[in-house]
Amino acid sequence: MTGETAPDRTVLGLTGKDALTFLQGLVSNDLRPLETASGIVWAALLTPQGKYLADFFVVRLPDDRLLIDIATRLAGDTLRRLTMYRLRADVQIAPTGLHVLRGLGQPPEGALPDPRHPALGWRAWSETPGTDPSIDWDAIRVANLIPESGVELIPDDSYILEQGFERLHGVDFRKGCYVGQEVTARMKHKTELRKGLVRVVVEGAAPVGTEILDSAGKPVGTLFTQSGGTGLAQLRFERAVGVLQAGHARLRMA
Repeated sequence: MTGETAPDRTVLGLTGKDALTFLQGLVSNDLRPLETASGIVWAALLTPQGKYLADFFVVRLPDDRLLIDIATRLAGDTLRRLTMYRLRADVQIAPTGLHVLRGLGQPPEGALPDPRHPALGWRAWSETPGTDPSIDWDAIRVANLIPESGVELIPDDSYILEQGFERLHGVDFRKGCYVGQEVTARMKHKTELRKGLVRVVVEGAAPVGTEILDSAGKPVGTLFTQSGGTGLAQLRFERAVGVLQAGHARLRMA
């Protein structure tokens, strides 16, 4: 199978008759479409307080294998947490050794479209690695406001609605209960988001995670991924006006 190897991804396999039902009660998105057909769903695992812990793809392949495609840095903690939640459910979760491939253009057989945004192309899962990465995925993410695990998406800190999960098809408000659902629903229906992920014009450069200051020197957010003179920033909307500063970089709203 052709395609770039997606770096730093781990693929977990799920078996057991309760596998989908088990995950359905834990994650932010609706997995029921995977009960009867192959497909891919992007979802998040949250704390009971509604904070982000991990995001991953839940995949049902045409041969009915169930997979979790997750950032390697989050895989160990997520596997331990899922095992803790398992109790008496008939579900087994274990690493598979599969490689995650991704690409743009015509997808190979067995590939599935990335459910977050059409600009992200397709994903596939293979026993053999693909080619070395050559596509500027950071540029694509910045252009389309797509957060990345462990970069913009920070465990025990981020809230998924502030990171664009609704726009990127990562949360379902009709699916019923899951861990962190009450806080997420309240943010959706009873409050107005005061901060979130935005695209900014960047003059200069600053390390990922640099604090952003307004003209009075007060903190207004954090600068993350940068590419081609633009970047992703987490900002307080009402205070993100005029020229902002992040280290040696000057910022303004794109």
